[in-house]
Amino acid sequence: MIGILAMIGKILLSILAVIIVLIIVLILRGKWKSSQPFLKPGYAASYHTDAALEAKYLGMGPYPVSSEEYDAQDEIIIQYKVWYPTELETSDRIWPMVLIVNASDTNATRYESFFEHLASWGFIVVGNEDRMTGTGASCGATLDRMLQLNGENGPLHDKIDTDSIGIAGFSQGGAGAINAVIDETHGYWYKTLFTGSAANAALSEAIGWTYDASKVSIPWFMDAGTLKGDTGENGGIGVAPLSSLIENFEAAADGVLKVRARAVGADHEDMLIRSDGYLVAWMLYQLQDDQEAAQAFIGDAPELMNNANWQDVAISE
Repeated sequence: MIGILAMIGKILLSILAVIIVLIIVLILRGKWKSSQPFLKPGYAASYHTDAALEAKYLGMGPYPVSSEEYDAQDEIIIQYKVWYPTELETSDRIWPMVLIVNASDTNATRYESFFEHLASWGFIVVGNEDRMTGTGASCGATLDRMLQLNGENGPLHDKIDTDSIGIAGFSQGGAGAINAVIDETHGYWYKTLFTGSAANAALSEAIGWTYDASKVSIPWFMDAGTLKGDTGENGGIGVAPLSSLIENFEAAADGVLKVRARAVGADHEDMLIRSDGYLVAWMLYQLQDDQEAAQAFIGDAPELMNNANWQDVAISE
């Protein structure tokens, strides 16, 4: 009897050891996966569009790009990384700046090619390593640091056009971007806002990222996908259903340009790529007064309104 119990004990210990090993492997795999790049150079090639402006701005812009890293001395933000046209280092001009707010469990290191792409169109583009950005707090710290660098010796000295600062965020980062814009301490710096599949207001409130879209009073371009991750249909989470876009669109201040749209056949995780062309066009229009890019959103026949890859488009000024 004792021998049988000892054998059972050994078997149970062996099973427990296997379970422990499997748990460790899963944990390590999760950590590895969360550190891997999810966008590679040339990522836009996976998306086809026949719309001329969208196709143009999905491509790389005319400026070669350089980057700098700055220690944030903060265990959450970790570091600030800045991408900018290399020409900035030798020119006397000032450049518009765009802050990017990360999605959940994401950091700038995982999608560096996205930052480089936007910078190639003539922007200083700023990211950090914060993986939980919904409150907008790390945006304020990031903006403070960039404004500080604008006044210090270094490549960014007197190079930031402080009258032309935009902000963009995806998913949780969309909620974070809204919160950054309505923040009384820093919000007045931002000239324009983009949100991609921003977490809806009810979801954001439940998690602690509460925002009030009615306090947004700057031009706002918002989009989302039409598949279950955003819509909530067919067992999806429902991060950004059409109802949430309509709610935010109608709540935001009148008298400024507001644009909403949904990418046809795109799910939540697709929106970083699917938004990219028109995100560039939006920032060119809003921060560089680029009238060609503006035609994506305004005029007698805005391209976005007539692009078969997009639906539920509404434009209001």
